[in-house]
Amino acid sequence: MKKVLCIALLTMAANYTYGQKNSTNQDLIWYGLFTTFEINKKWYFQNEFQERHYVAPTTQHQFLIRTHLHRLLGTSGWETSLGMCLFLQNPNDPNAVEKLTVPELRPHLEFAYKQKLGKVTIDHRYRAEARFFHNTNTTRTELEDGFDFGNFRLRYRLQATIPLYKIADKRFLKLKVSDEIHLNAGNKISRNVFEQNRIYAGVGYDISQNLSFEVGYLNWFQQRPNGDFYNRDILRFTVAHKINLQKKEE
Repeated sequence: MKKVLCIALLTMAANYTYGQKNSTNQDLIWYGLFTTFEINKKWYFQNEFQERHYVAPTTQHQFLIRTHLHRLLGTSGWETSLGMCLFLQNPNDPNAVEKLTVPELRPHLEFAYKQKLGKVTIDHRYRAEARFFHNTNTTRTELEDGFDFGNFRLRYRLQATIPLYKIADKRFLKLKVSDEIHLNAGNKISRNVFEQNRIYAGVGYDISQNLSFEVGYLNWFQQRPNGDFYNRDILRFTVAHKINLQKKEE
């Protein structure tokens, strides 16, 4: 737990230092629906739907659909997954006159490790993404045919889940805190090798063993290609649903 706190403090200090440079502040709301389909004791896949919009004015920023297949690696706490994301990006300025939506295809490979420290669950997630952007004209007012490779992105998320109150058998009110850093890689990356950092804190409630709701605050600090920054304050709502596809033993 001390390591989690140290990393969070170091990241906040780094964000503060970067924040002294030219940054644009924005307020957003994110909504997410995560559905997990349990195939058997080793395999499961998950679908994500996320809507993200600005607060003032209320205009869409991003929308994404992500599907990933997971394989548990025995009882080691490790798992791996392959996934694909369709990502729809609108302008980073909510007041932009041209509001072109640019699709992105984003396949990823992921490894994750889960460990217990007393009652606290620690999750480490390592994800590598390849980003393919839909072609546009030079003024980004119209889409053109095809996709081009943009860059690779490496992500590491450290997350702690802390049970606060037991509501019923296997149902808890939980505190979740996390920090995730994104690094760019590729020939087209010049200034923004550090791409973004996300600090999150939220409270989740188990409505049932297969349905949960979570609300939290996320700070999204992102470096732009020109070296400036976005500093975004985000209210996030998430619903998670599990569906067991395993055949019941008669």
